[in-house]
Amino acid sequence: MKFIGAHVSAAGGVENAVLRAHELEATAFALFTKNQRQWRAAALTEESINAFRQACEKYNFSSGQILPHDSYLINLGHPVSEALEKSRLAFIDEMQRAELLGLSLLNFHPGSHLQQIAEEDCLKLIAESINIALDQTRGVTAVIENTAGQGSNLGFRFEHLAEIIHHVEDKSRVGVCIDTCHAFAAGYDLRTVEDCENTFRDFERIVGFNYLRGMHLNDAKSEFGSRVDRHHSLGEGNIGNTVFSWLMKDPRFDGIPLILETVNPDIWKDEIAWLKAQQTA
Repeated sequence: MKFIGAHVSAAGGVENAVLRAHELEATAFALFTKNQRQWRAAALTEESINAFRQACEKYNFSSGQILPHDSYLINLGHPVSEALEKSRLAFIDEMQRAELLGLSLLNFHPGSHLQQIAEEDCLKLIAESINIALDQTRGVTAVIENTAGQGSNLGFRFEHLAEIIHHVEDKSRVGVCIDTCHAFAAGYDLRTVEDCENTFRDFERIVGFNYLRGMHLNDAKSEFGSRVDRHHSLGEGNIGNTVFSWLMKDPRFDGIPLILETVNPDIWKDEIAWLKAQQTA
């Protein structure tokens, strides 16, 4: 079964994200559990936690259908020790917030070397950061998102994801989220069925579908291989509709959150309906 949704706003309280997803007729959703552009946030209240859990039960969202995202400020591979420690503490807080809400996944961008350390050293720091966070939390899987490779961001090659996973001690609590826009911008073609099959054959060989915990379904304003992160609405960018229709028919993508981060929230409901229809088209 496909779980399809969008990254909805949690304005006014995390419980409101659940209602917004329901209104889109979604069967999955993503959210930020705090302001994604601030380091600190007020603790989740018991009232808000209970309201979130009750809303999830009311609208039939299990933890495996929800893919929270951490703060954009966090860099788990930061080359400067003080900044790395700040990011690690913030990431642990994000994992703990997910745990309090009864969620089982936390999606995050792996990190950046900032042109100050070697890629392999940065990847090891990221894995070490994950290990520290997993040691201090329970029940939440750290879900590494592939990146477009913009600037000094790592995670744009499947090999980067595999290397991080290699150094994570508890492999039962690490996974990946593949963003289609990021993959395309990083040089993984998705424009034809043959391209899709080749790209995900590489993914299976290098990372493995057993680590796939979610996807972000986005078309791309950016050019193929440009390493520029610019999302677009489905079918309106340089990728086209083929990959999204193909994914909907492939059982390897069942049972995980498939999340829109496309640029026009006004048509999310239509995009979700279109994706659902592709399963039997």
